[in-house]
Amino acid sequence: MTDYYDVLGVSRDATPDQIKKAYRKLARESHPDVADGQGAEERFKDVSRAYEVLSNAEKRRAYDMGADPASPAGGGFGGGFGGGFGFQDIFETVFGAATGGQRGPTPRARRGQDALIRVDIDLAEAAFGSHREIPVDTAVVCPTCEGTCCRPGSSPQTCGVCGGRGVTQRVARSFLGQVMTSSPCAACHGFGTVIAEPCPDCSGEGRVRSRRTLEVDIPAGVDTGTRIRLTGQGEAGPAGGPTGDIYVEIRERIHDVFVRRGDDLHATLTIPMTAAALGTLLTLDTLDGTQDVDIRPGTQPGEVITLHGLGVGHLHSGGRGDLNVHVEVQVPTRLDEEQERILRELATARAEERPASRLSPTQPGVFARLKDKFAGR
Repeated sequence: MTDYYDVLGVSRDATPDQIKKAYRKLARESHPDVADGQGAEERFKDVSRAYEVLSNAEKRRAYDMGADPASPAGGGFGGGFGGGFGFQDIFETVFGAATGGQRGPTPRARRGQDALIRVDIDLAEAAFGSHREIPVDTAVVCPTCEGTCCRPGSSPQTCGVCGGRGVTQRVARSFLGQVMTSSPCAACHGFGTVIAEPCPDCSGEGRVRSRRTLEVDIPAGVDTGTRIRLTGQGEAGPAGGPTGDIYVEIRERIHDVFVRRGDDLHATLTIPMTAAALGTLLTLDTLDGTQDVDIRPGTQPGEVITLHGLGVGHLHSGGRGDLNVHVEVQVPTRLDEEQERILRELATARAEERPASRLSPTQPGVFARLKDKFAGR
């Protein structure tokens, strides 16, 4: 049985792309219309037969198991081409063009490209939404020719070479006989028409560059990476083709005070130890203005005070996230004599001159917290 892998010069684990590439190269070299000398036609048939088998998954599997699906007994090559091998593969390989693959001229009008614009916003805009006017420099329909590509008063002319078909045909000789092949018309580039009098303002493109202003509504809840699609606001297509889209990508600036996590905001409030012990009422500047923060007597370091509904608006639903205030208690590092005396009297009154070192079950120490963390609790 013929070794088809050897015929194509590929390994047995070759990919379909590698097999197709090897076949095209050998088919060009061995085609009777190209190759000189005797045996060229037989060599071309061997290459075609090998490709017929190895390009078809089922036939290749049968061949690898010992059968030859390309032989007459295997129901393969016989009197025609089957599986993944056909006339179009031969003509694309040998002549560089498909037979009948193109139906009519190529439309001159094409869709414009999409565009991506990045916009920086601050936290307040992300929380409440905003309206922006964004200048863009892009292609718009030519106002002189209105996308026709022609000088006003003229129109596209039918190509005299292809007669408006967009393709030209020629007869080529092959081992199968005379074959008609088609290729895009070189005179009109496949459009079927020519612009005899191009528009002087757009040079026959049907569009010109222009600077304009886009109005964008940025909804509440956007975050870095959020993209807003402006349908039909992108680049105008050639020859009056449909416009593309513009995508506005959001980048949120870092805030000096608040840290965003999802739709919640976090801030750290530092208070003196006397305020934590005695309690107090403080004011905090938020995105919604000044808010009162109630520090209860006995507030501990690390406690979190939640101000509900003062975070970022939810993107796809109503409502807002929360503002979480993390309390940090500041312990004085320098005391004058009077302050030290007062604190010592307080320690004596509370029997804390020599505080005991112990771990409270309700207040885990450092090692207990580490243990909980690594235990995933």
